[in-house]
Amino acid sequence: MTADPRVELYESLAATAELPVDRTPSRVLGEAEAIAADLRGVDDPAVVTDRAQTVVDLLAEIDGTGHAEADAHVDRARELAAQLSG
Repeated sequence: MTADPRVELYESLAATAELPVDRTPSRVLGEAEAIAADLRGVDDPAVVTDRAQTVVDLLAEIDGTGHAEADAHVDRARELAAQLSG
């Protein structure tokens, strides 16, 4: 993984797309991944905080993905999004 938490957040979420996850978490993960993809190029700290909080809120909707490896990626994404949201 990379030293930039914005990039690592995206990579963690993108990794779930390659795994067989349940339908509802898949939809939420896709939305979170899209925000994280955009977040990689943001330099404004206020915007980073706001978008990271949106990712935190989305990931809070997921109780499990139905796949252990995807769950581990989601857990890491939660940590990174919380860190970025301040």
